[in-house]
Amino acid sequence: MAKLPGVLALPRMLRHFATTGEGLPEDGAVEVDAPDDALRAVLSAARSGTWEPAAALLAETRSAGDWYRRGLSSAGLAELALHHHGWLDDWNRARPGDPDLALVLAELEIDRAWQIRTAARARHVSQEQFHAFRTLLDDATPVLRTAADLNPGDPVPWRILISHAMGLGAPREVFDEYLARGRDGDPHDLGLHARAVQYLAQKWYGSHAEMFDFAESAAAAAPEGSLLLGLPLQAVTEYALEHEAGIGRGPIAWSRIEALVEAGLGLSAAYGPGDRQAAGFRNHLALALIRSERHHEALEVFRLIGTDARTFPWAYLGDAREVFLLLRKGVRVQVSRSIPYFGGSSPSPVAEVPSETLDPGTTATVPAAMALAVVRAPMREVREAVLITGTTMRLAPAQRGSILVETAPSADPPARRKGMRRTLLGEGELPRLARAFSRGETWPVLVVAKEGADYTLRLYRDGRELTAHAWWSDPAEMPTQEEAAKRAAALAACYSVADHRPLTAALRGTGAPLQHVGETFTLLGLPPLPAGFGDRPEPLADMRGAQVVARRSLFGAMKETLASDDSGRRGGELPPLS
Repeated sequence: MAKLPGVLALPRMLRHFATTGEGLPEDGAVEVDAPDDALRAVLSAARSGTWEPAAALLAETRSAGDWYRRGLSSAGLAELALHHHGWLDDWNRARPGDPDLALVLAELEIDRAWQIRTAARARHVSQEQFHAFRTLLDDATPVLRTAADLNPGDPVPWRILISHAMGLGAPREVFDEYLARGRDGDPHDLGLHARAVQYLAQKWYGSHAEMFDFAESAAAAAPEGSLLLGLPLQAVTEYALEHEAGIGRGPIAWSRIEALVEAGLGLSAAYGPGDRQAAGFRNHLALALIRSERHHEALEVFRLIGTDARTFPWAYLGDAREVFLLLRKGVRVQVSRSIPYFGGSSPSPVAEVPSETLDPGTTATVPAAMALAVVRAPMREVREAVLITGTTMRLAPAQRGSILVETAPSADPPARRKGMRRTLLGEGELPRLARAFSRGETWPVLVVAKEGADYTLRLYRDGRELTAHAWWSDPAEMPTQEEAAKRAAALAACYSVADHRPLTAALRGTGAPLQHVGETFTLLGLPPLPAGFGDRPEPLADMRGAQVVARRSLFGAMKETLASDDSGRRGGELPPLS
């Protein structure tokens, strides 16, 4: 028997996926906000009840004017004190006027307030939570002022006070005063300016334009080698939460964002692989490259980040470590998809998109080969599943509780279609996409495709191909009884068909492939094929209730999928410190 075209060959993605992992640490090695060795030892001592190492570390950062490290250390100690505070109480009894202790206490007050308010969107926070949140912040004012008074010339307390002002909705002049006082201590402190970018974000008390202007001016004034040069990438992250990349949405010119990303790449090149300080802006750079669909460059940045994931920007989309790993894997998939299977590829026959759907000069095309998937699942579940493919899909409700799915390149916006060429063996290959969007699901996906004069059937569940069959126009290619029975049994098991013998007969049919496809669908209890299938592309376009799931970037798909419960960190989170 002749081999099924494309059925027995590994997709490009699977062939090259392992290669894309070269230079990346294992998932288990990745740690979020990993402390350096000195802070790790101090935290360990504090957990065991010893406060002296913490006091010594902060005193060292104060005397050295190492405000970046001081901010990270005080934040890490305050986070620990939320759940292990005996060591902090002992420190307070031993040295009640210690300026370093005052700094940790100030940080702790903010953390306690946000622990009650939570990082959920405002509409998901109860009035009782808001009241307790504001009460704690009001009560914290003397503690924060004491920290500032005891640490003259230190910008870290003023960064904490900006957080306090954000939570209370303090007037703009309060923010201006805090920022100015912090800049008196260090005009280029990253933690202070990162908090200011958050304050100036549109979701808080500023605007996109003001936020970008501030971040760019601060970076422009920073000395060579300053981490503040990466600050505009944090503004890009804030903007990315509201506006998709590259398609003309939003008030900020895309050319401006691209220039900031290019500057970020240049900045990253000045640091070595695994550099802990560079990891702060590199995590933002990786997200910026993903949202720009520059996946090869994003993969290289992930290699440079190594194991040093940061809470932000990933916590904007959910659990920071989970999102970091998921997007890193998604980038690998995108890169492996773009690598030719054997070092080159030949295009499949294509049919032109109707000219009335295109802008002048557009060269986009759609597949001449035709494929359709049938999914027995709720529409909502199928919509969420196909988002991850990064391909425009059309879904149509059908009889017997099924959803029909096809690729829909003609529905792409003209800006995305310009210069684009989609072929069945390229980005729009429905069998490959079905493998992707079935992964992690309990329901099967059955894909029928017309390939020349022949028809193929492929069955997927949880990302695995369970069986495949082809009806050939040449009767000599009819499968043996044993082969057909094995495929029929796999189909019957997925669709709860008790007797697979009628299916076996349908699979051995010859002479009228489309008729035998229809018989198989009927025996499986699936809806009939839509009118026009096999004669024209996108037959679902005319079906009642059909809807398009627009092509998303990897970032857009992940953002919509991970934040679909609307409970992610949006509009209520404190900003990154590095």
